[in-house]
Amino acid sequence: MNWANHSQLRPGPYYCAALRRRLRFRLPHRASRTQTPLQQKMAGSNKSNPNCVGDNVSPELSWANAPDGTKSYALLMIDPEGRNGLGVIHWLAYNIPASVTSFAEGEASKPSDKYTGGTGTAKQHTYIGPCTPPNTTYHHYTFVMIATDLEPTLPPGLTYDELIPKLEGHAKGAAGLVALFKHP
Repeated sequence: MNWANHSQLRPGPYYCAALRRRLRFRLPHRASRTQTPLQQKMAGSNKSNPNCVGDNVSPELSWANAPDGTKSYALLMIDPEGRNGLGVIHWLAYNIPASVTSFAEGEASKPSDKYTGGTGTAKQHTYIGPCTPPNTTYHHYTFVMIATDLEPTLPPGLTYDELIPKLEGHAKGAAGLVALFKHP
């Protein structure tokens, strides 16, 4: 997905190329807007869980316009409605070198030298897709890309509660998007 959130751009007399050059750090999406439904193939594939109806194919992601001084990125994928509102950490990826600006579709579904995997709610270290229960409304999958001034040397397997304090004081900026999914 090559997502774009152009919420800061409004058509009108002041909309021009100069505004486009001033866009902040962003995580674009192919549909040019946030809250785009994920394809079913991107849902989880745990066959022991009847709520997992996909192939666990990670979405294509790309980002641009990182703040000056960025040395690495951390990426969070969180479903705040998961576990009846307690939330699910679907993916933690960090130590992403500043030279990396994208993940191809399916690339994050397996270990990669482009990132270090943290430990998500299901104890996984790679992308794990949505497994929403049937008869529920869309869940919101929040992707947050954090630009940091850290060298990409954090240890593998950090949980969300371990990762966030390590990023404190080192975040240079963030970009995000929200994708949707519900059980078909």
